[in-house]
Amino acid sequence: MSEDDVADARPDGRAWVASFAAQLGIDPPDADEVERLLELASVAAHASERLAAPLACWLVGRAGLDASTAIELGRRLDGSQG
Repeated sequence: MSEDDVADARPDGRAWVASFAAQLGIDPPDADEVERLLELASVAAHASERLAAPLACWLVGRAGLDASTAIELGRRLDGSQG
């Protein structure tokens, strides 16, 4: 099996997240939540280094915050607004 065949056999990111959410017994994020989480990841990664992106999203979940609030806090931490 070639590398391309393996890549073709994998689910796309949204399908993987939906399957993972099902394994966790929770609903996957909707399209708006996905976009906000990706924005948060971008803010974190550009303000620091790449590892900040997934860890920031994990912290949001642990804190029980919505992604929009977290983006605002991240931008404040970074010193940038909007």
